[in-house]
Amino acid sequence: MKVLYAIQGTGNGHLSRARDVIPVLQKKVDLDILVSGTQADIKIPHEIKYQLKGLSFIFGKKGGVNMWRTYVKANTKRLQKEIKSIPIEDYDIIINDFEPVTAWACKLKNKPCFSFSHQAAVLSPNAPKPKKNDLLGKMILKNYAPTTHQYGLHFKEYGNNMYTPIIRKDIRELKSTNGNHYTVYLPSYSDAKIIKVLSKVKKVQWQVFSKHSKQAYFTNNIAISPITNDAFIQSMASSKGVLCGGGFETPAEALFLKKKLLVIPMKGQYEQQCNSAALKEMGVPVLKTLKIKHVEKIKKWINSDSIVEVDYPEITELIVNRLLQEAIAL
Repeated sequence: MKVLYAIQGTGNGHLSRARDVIPVLQKKVDLDILVSGTQADIKIPHEIKYQLKGLSFIFGKKGGVNMWRTYVKANTKRLQKEIKSIPIEDYDIIINDFEPVTAWACKLKNKPCFSFSHQAAVLSPNAPKPKKNDLLGKMILKNYAPTTHQYGLHFKEYGNNMYTPIIRKDIRELKSTNGNHYTVYLPSYSDAKIIKVLSKVKKVQWQVFSKHSKQAYFTNNIAISPITNDAFIQSMASSKGVLCGGGFETPAEALFLKKKLLVIPMKGQYEQQCNSAALKEMGVPVLKTLKIKHVEKIKKWINSDSIVEVDYPEITELIVNRLLQEAIAL
């Protein structure tokens, strides 16, 4: 059975998850891998048959997506060419982790496409949503990578075919300790903005992992480092707590490691607003933005010992088996 596993390459979460999904699939099927997108900082240790530019959202430095750079990078002629270039008819099953090229190739050729992603869960009517309705954001999320069958991952099981997060092996094997620093990953903010705010929180060691700096440096009580997988997860595992964006994988991993968590969702990013609504329901504090006016809330979090308990068992093979069984039955 020939399977194409298509992975979104914007951000690190999709590729982090793929590192655990791929070995399970390789045991069961003849697997080819496709990655599209340009914003990831990590690699997967497997051969990639198709490496495409796809349609990437470009992180800004003020807490949101840089829409101008995203528009400039969104070469529609090139994207259409990529969609037509993928021989999806050569595959028995297409598994898609929020990857637009294969999703649209399947839609145009009326071929089943199986979503195995966090976004599939976010779109479920049972999943938490922000109080402020975002029709445009919801439309983008729904149509960015349309699929016919959904297997979703979320912080909780909110419905059928919805599962708790896949915690990668790298994280499961870590020994979690309570050190003297806080780990920070806010890729949509500039280093200068992060330093401006966190420098107001004295007597706290901040280890900031930056998407905008290629060199490590220190300023007062803040260490800035370019992000690498090993350094980041070691910092997180030995931290007092984690301050991060409203993505999925990093908050899930922080919760699994029993770290106190503070989340700041990206502005104008509907998925992260949904994630934050779910985390808030669970008892995780959420800030709207990273601003000086929120320093007292950050200090309150620093002084708190509140940790949200979760149970995230190893279920990767269970999900893969169910997905393949449904696909074969079609």
